[in-house]
Order: sequence, then structure tokens, then C-alpha cells
Amino acid sequence: MESTSGKPQFYLFNRFYLRVGTQLPRAHEFCRDGFLPALERHSPGPKIFLQALVADHMPQVAMLAGLESWQAYGELREKLGMDREFGRAFAAWEAGDEPPSAHYTTSLLRAAAYSPPIEQNAEDRIFELRVYHSPSHRQLFDLHARFSGREINIFHRLGIHPIFYTDIEIGPGKPALVYLTPFYNLAEREAKWKAFSEDPEWIEVKEESAKQHGQIVDRIEISLFKAAPYSPIR
Repeated sequence: MESTSGKPQFYLFNRFYLRVGTQLPRAHEFCRDGFLPALERHSPGPKIFLQALVADHMPQVAMLAGLESWQAYGELREKLGMDREFGRAFAAWEAGDEPPSAHYTTSLLRAAAYSPPIEQNAEDRIFELRVYHSPSHRQLFDLHARFSGREINIFHRLGIHPIFYTDIEIGPGKPALVYLTPFYNLAEREAKWKAFSEDPEWIEVKEESAKQHGQIVDRIEISLFKAAPYSPIR
């Protein structure tokens, strides 16, 4: 596996919440023929396009684009606004009697200091998105401290390798830790999380965290996605 260009400091994260019918193929057409080419023209970072397998809203298409800086986020928005081909694709997506989506959200995720570079992979994988909501920013800091310490080491020992760790800089659901983990299939995912939940070192870490910091996560959102056929990262 080879690393993509650099280690993103931010991720643009769009989620398109769709209705059953024609919205799903139209969303994929817009992402494949409009959004992805525009990102390739204007943003060198890694790009991931996903379709939900299990989520709180189905059907759903998601897009993540790595950015090198806060300034790059503003520049990308400006460039997309001036990109005529992107504008035509966006207009085509919105054309017709049916709206393009039920609604969509845009978030900017800030990469944690311990978040790794994203690596390319030629094989199809599923991706698990986890959002850990903390009661306060202080407790989110404690959660990051736990992840960046022994928890990541346990992950790696058990073969769990998230491709990024972030929190929400702009968008709904703050404060929260957001991370994305690839697996080759659902059976692998189930086996590795089972091993993690039963791991003696993890049980010790969890108990120590509760004693020192109390309940630092009060709600967890879990969604499963598959890579879209046109996604540069799979």
C-alpha cells in the first residue's frame, strides 16, 4: 500500500440523505461525473465516496475529501463556486420534478494529531463510521487522550486500523470524536470488535478511564458503508 499525498489536517464531509426512488442513482451520477472531477482539479488530498449499508437514514451517499489546511477549505469552496463544469453538473443534479435529496449536511472535521496518513488500497472494503459524542469539550479531550495512548495500540495489535481520527470543527453533533475504519467484510469486522471487547488490556484501560474521567462518551453513532465504484479510495 502507498500513502496518498501527505497527511490531511481537515476533512470535508458531505452526507446526502436520499429518498427511495431515483435520488440514489442521481446522487451517484453527480458525485462520479461532477463532484469527483472537480475535486481532482482543485484538491490534491485523498477522496472517498461511500454508500450506506446500515445507517440511521437510508439510502445515503457520503463523501470525504482530505484538505491540507483551514485555508484550503475556503479556497476549495471558492474554486467550486467558479468551476463551470461543476456548476453544470450541480444544475443537472437539481433539474427535474423530484428534488435531488431529502436533505444533506456538510461538516468540516479536524484531524487529531495522532491521525495517520491515508493509504491507497485496490481491494473493495466496507467502512465503519463511528461518532462518539462527549458531554463536554473537556471530556472530548480526555477521550482523545485515551485513544492516542493505549487504545490505538490495542486496536493495532488486534488488526483494527482506522484511517483517520477527527473531531467536528464545523457541523452538527459537537463535541464528538469521529473515526473511520475499513474492514474487508462484515465477518472480519464482527470478529475483530469481539476480540477487542474481550481483550484484557482494553477492559483495564476502560476501567481506568472511567475512574479518572467518568463517563466521557454518552452516545455512539455507528454507520456502515461500502465504497462507491468510482471512489479513488476503496
